Amino acid sequence: MLAHEVHGSGEPLVLVHGLTHRRQAWYPVLDQLAERRRVVLFDLPGHGESPDLVVHGGDVQASLRAALEGLFTELDLDSPHIAGNSLGGRIALEAAADGLVRSATTLSPAAFWWGAPDFLYVRTVFTWLTTSANLMAPAVPTLARSPRARRVMGAMVSDRSDLIPHDVFVDDLRGMRRAIPAMKKIFPAAEPFAAAVPSDVPITIAWGEHDRILLPYHAAIARRRMPQAHHVWLRGCGHVPMADDPGQVARVLLEGSAPAHAAQVG
Repeated sequence: MLAHEVHGSGEPLVLVHGLTHRRQAWYPVLDQLAERRRVVLFDLPGHGESPDLVVHGGDVQASLRAALEGLFTELDLDSPHIAGNSLGGRIALEAAADGLVRSATTLSPAAFWWGAPDFLYVRTVFTWLTTSANLMAPAVPTLARSPRARRVMGAMVSDRSDLIPHDVFVDDLRGMRRAIPAMKKIFPAAEPFAAAVPSDVPITIAWGEHDRILLPYHAAIARRRMPQAHHVWLRGCGHVPMADDPGQVARVLLEGSAPAHAAQVG
């Protein structure tokens, strides 16, 4: 059973966090979303409070899909809307391609790197981030009391990490350390997204203009590979944009999961 929580009412919207993050990444936009959606937050396997990631048959993607389908079954979700950030965006695209969801909204999805050197940069960044999280763990609770220090320490991940409360920032760093074993299983299996998404499933791809992990030129690759999608810039936002500008991100998520949007595309 994956750790999860459900808020609000209306059209179901499942939110998927990124690699080494946790479901609380969505808290900055939760209240705005829950006014109009039944919002499902959960921790991916090996992340947050969920059980460790177990890879069956050496297939990471199939194992993550099975975990997602298990959550849908547990919560009686029949073709919900889905949205995801980074790895969560990739999972959302895969769910759309597999016909599991009625729409997919992605924030800087981990899906459109150019080739091996490009992906090496991403992997190096995560190795640096997780190594730093381990080395700095004893000092983080004290350092993070300063908004300026939070902004410096979180600069690769968010553009305005100084807006993240102290206790949340500290817990995010703990969550990053907890997810290292899962990260080490996920990275070797990573490939660019190449699946076909059914034409009746609306896709939104939004990119933080200050993303320092999946660099903004990935958005140009996404436009070429998925011209049918609705492409959006998240102005003033980094890789994990929810705390950078909650209002802007919530609008993108609500528009991407709007029933009228899905009906128009269908």
